[in-house]
Amino acid sequence: MTVISTQKDTEALSLTIVAEFDAGVERVWQIWQDPRRLERWWGPPTWPATFERHDFVPGGRADYYMTGPEGEKSRGWWRFTAIEAPNRLEFDDGFADENGDPVAKMGTAHAVVTLEPIGDRTRMTIVSTFESAEQLEQMLAMGMEEGMQQAMGQIDAILAESPTA
Repeated sequence: MTVISTQKDTEALSLTIVAEFDAGVERVWQIWQDPRRLERWWGPPTWPATFERHDFVPGGRADYYMTGPEGEKSRGWWRFTAIEAPNRLEFDDGFADENGDPVAKMGTAHAVVTLEPIGDRTRMTIVSTFESAEQLEQMLAMGMEEGMQQAMGQIDAILAESPTA
């Protein structure tokens, strides 16, 4: 398993997930930059993602949906707030309705992704910060921690492929 730690911090309203991969930083960066690679791991195996939009620039937006085992769809959006290739990425993250519009009652989270070299390996840290303790608890109750662990568990197979795959 690639995930080496998870930490919930109710005072900081955050969830931190740390994973390590047998690939260099540039290769790991591609799983965020390339929407076809991203949709192969974003979401747990039983809820694969499809990215309909992926404007990977500061101020850009990503729109996606995850399809559940019964064909149900859960939509989400990101707004990229900072991109410092290949080491740092920040985005606001929220749920969307069937038209792709943000669902305000679910709130917005802010994610900071950092990639750092550890020899010829890469450590990826994702820190998600929430608006309130209630939102953090709601996301945890919905299975966010387990879902992210399962999703990130799919990355090794992508990284093991030929760089042009």
